[in-house]
Amino acid sequence: MTHPSTALSRFVADLRYDDIPAPVLRRAEDLLLDCLGSILAGSSGRAVQILARYAQAMGPAGGPSENMVVRQGTSPAFAALCNAAAAHMVEQDDVHNGSVFHPGAVVVPPVLATAQARGASGKAVLTAMVAGYEAGIRIGEFLGRSHYAVFHTTGTAGTLAAAMATGNLLGLDPVRMRHALGSAGTQAAGLWEFLRDGADSKQLHTAQAAANGLMAAWLAENGFTGAARILEGPQGMAAGMSRDADPAHLADGLGTRWALAETSFKYHASCRHTHPAADALLALVREHRLSIGDIQSVTAHVHQGALDVLGPVVAPTTVHQSKFSMGTVLGLIAKHQRAGLQEFDAALSDPDIRDFLPRVSMRLDPEVDAAYPRRWIGKVTVATRQGRVLEGRVDTPKGDPDNTLSRAEIEDKVRRLGRYQDAAPDTEIDALIARVWNLADTPSVGRLLDGRRT
Repeated sequence: MTHPSTALSRFVADLRYDDIPAPVLRRAEDLLLDCLGSILAGSSGRAVQILARYAQAMGPAGGPSENMVVRQGTSPAFAALCNAAAAHMVEQDDVHNGSVFHPGAVVVPPVLATAQARGASGKAVLTAMVAGYEAGIRIGEFLGRSHYAVFHTTGTAGTLAAAMATGNLLGLDPVRMRHALGSAGTQAAGLWEFLRDGADSKQLHTAQAAANGLMAAWLAENGFTGAARILEGPQGMAAGMSRDADPAHLADGLGTRWALAETSFKYHASCRHTHPAADALLALVREHRLSIGDIQSVTAHVHQGALDVLGPVVAPTTVHQSKFSMGTVLGLIAKHQRAGLQEFDAALSDPDIRDFLPRVSMRLDPEVDAAYPRRWIGKVTVATRQGRVLEGRVDTPKGDPDNTLSRAEIEDKVRRLGRYQDAAPDTEIDALIARVWNLADTPSVGRLLDGRRT
């Protein structure tokens, strides 16, 4: 009987462009553009710049793959590393609810880096993206909620997603794909402890997932072997990293259920666990014309995953840490009716936001927790200074598949991301958008940006 790691490896190895429904391919283009916008916006981040300097010191002075952080050519490995770090920096990259996994940040960079090195077509890039999303999402679902309580799934499952996406682009057969999976799994890592200190580890998680996954696939191409059952084996990932792993998820609906199409766009520039409550509060603020000064307290009714990830952040000291602070996010919504990049940059020094932090609490809600992770329900209770108690609720946060972004909204988001910290001029962003929308007709994927900014 075929075990799940073999079934998943075979599906990814055999997947071809013509196997994928047209709507899924168009959604892959949407997610690709969204990820590129996040890379541009994240390229100036301090942690990203440190990783870029490391790559410049360790890597070649030039190369076939595009390091979008410094606008230079480099090796595929270092391009994947730097671009993946940037993609996750500003907390605007995509997310899959059921797996609690950010696929774009770890799938797009190694696929593009390999495609540029090998002269692959746009259709090959889109196919590899779909392969990586389908594999990574299922692996995240397989590892389960107990895994996510300690491990950053984007760093762990993301390493395997990167390997399988890259392996598809390289044309690995099912046996070598399984070896790539094994080599990726034995490197997979990423722990949530960094949140307590506001440390830079989150960028390292995506950087290493992309680079190590790429390495696993390139090694497998040349005959390097990996564990055959790295996921479900007696000393595999589930054995060491999960208490509720379910191997049935690994082959769930392969070829019929397209998990990429279930992926959500991030509307607010913060941890996804804050979004449902933010949308619920935003609806109340608009309906009742509330100002931040009108609000005495807010209780966010959340799932356990939100408590695990957001709970340690009670007094944020960095901009990035503040994106994991429910108090900061809801304070920005109450004051600005948005929680965007510029609002977060000003939040730490804003006395209104500092004053608002202790007015926000989180409470485990049985309904919200039972629906999670398949559905991320937002519920808040607001007490006003005028003595009113208001209840807010959203069942589908903005950006989810049932409340998704249109292509016009995606383009607008990418333009805003590109303008952040003057990452790219509007003309370059317009050219990038056109390249992505025409990717399926591109015979060989080259540089996506115009060159080094001066």
